[in-house]
Amino acid sequence: MPTISKEYSKALFTLAAENGQIERFSESLAVIYDLVSEAPEYIEFLSSPAIPLSERLNAIESAFADNMPEYIVSFVKLLCENGHMKALGECVEEYAEFVREAHNRTNARVYSVVPLDDKQKKALEEKLEALSGKKVDAVYIQDSSLLGGLKVEMDDMTFDGSVEKHLQKVKGVIKG
Repeated sequence: MPTISKEYSKALFTLAAENGQIERFSESLAVIYDLVSEAPEYIEFLSSPAIPLSERLNAIESAFADNMPEYIVSFVKLLCENGHMKALGECVEEYAEFVREAHNRTNARVYSVVPLDDKQKKALEEKLEALSGKKVDAVYIQDSSLLGGLKVEMDDMTFDGSVEKHLQKVKGVIKG
């Protein structure tokens, strides 16, 4: 599904950019996803081939047409028509990734045994920004399974500066 969701999201992002609606579409997608996440049976209903397509499309229209941009409603209807409603969450994530790229931003997940103070966070973010060339939005996660040090996941890469990783290297050197 990631390929499908990426293709749908790229098309929607391109349309949003052409219409100067990137942020509005992003917010609208998030609202729709939040609403359907609260009622998983709604996704099941919209995905069910046992329910006539016209009924499912009318349900989308009546639920969202008054409050959402027309293109967003059409996007959700297209997912429904093509049997990809269960990919909505992935589409929202992919669209958000396109928005981050457009704003030259990236996400990082930072794992540490102890919480980092503001000064440490700032220094780490500056290093990550210099490394990536992008503004970094970091999420800090306390992970008691680490012995010490840090582990950072960013842009499909992992930087492992944990004590465990260093011990593994030492072990490899000793074993020869």
